[in-house]
Amino acid sequence: MELKNVILEKEGHLAIVTINRPKALNALNSETLKDLDTVIDNLEKDNNIYAVILTGSGEKSFVAGADIAEMKDLSEEQGKEFGILGNNVFLRVENLAKPVIAAISGFALGGGCELSMACDIRIASERAKFGQPEAGLGITPGFGGTQRLPRIVGLGKAKELIYTCDIIKADEALRIGLVNKVVPLENLMEEAKSMAAKIIANAPIAVKLCKDAINRGMQVGIDKAVIIEAEDFGKCFSSDDQTEGMNAFLERREKNFQNK
Repeated sequence: MELKNVILEKEGHLAIVTINRPKALNALNSETLKDLDTVIDNLEKDNNIYAVILTGSGEKSFVAGADIAEMKDLSEEQGKEFGILGNNVFLRVENLAKPVIAAISGFALGGGCELSMACDIRIASERAKFGQPEAGLGITPGFGGTQRLPRIVGLGKAKELIYTCDIIKADEALRIGLVNKVVPLENLMEEAKSMAAKIIANAPIAVKLCKDAINRGMQVGIDKAVIIEAEDFGKCFSSDDQTEGMNAFLERREKNFQNK
């Protein structure tokens, strides 16, 4: 697996994915998006990985956005193709059958904000900044920003941020629900790993099905959503981990989940 702009590391049941274009503030060009797509292929097939941390190299930037140098001369059709590429990769992040935690050190602008929103949980450093500044460049958000931002922070606030191109600091992102937690920069990866460890300690199949029920249920009405939940709830009872978890609880002993 040859990767030019993304680093994949594995520590036990945890994978750490780092966007690695520090000289470009980790901006997303086509090559980087394809690297990320390749990494997702790897993670989908690795049953030993139970959680993922997605971050950017260096302290200045998580991802500063899509690569403007690559975008500036695109035709309408090429622009659409670039948007489809980014959206398809981000959908794969969102639907990966393992929780993904974004560890956001600095700038998460445009495509960077959009990538963070495709993750399940967002932990930001006190220096992090968020925004969708695309309209100031003559374009719309193209990697899901017009869709995920209103789902996360509400319609009115999302429209305000997208129309004004305002850049907000980490404390404001926390206030509006865009991030889950804000920590000092030096504690960022420690905090992300601590949360990942809590997730990894639970039954991987159950966590996967929780994510499935939440993601699919949010796209339909409540009447259909509870059916999705019941189906995923039922699937848990075909797993050895469900038997182990409940027996361990009743026997008052430590659980030993095997992801089966």
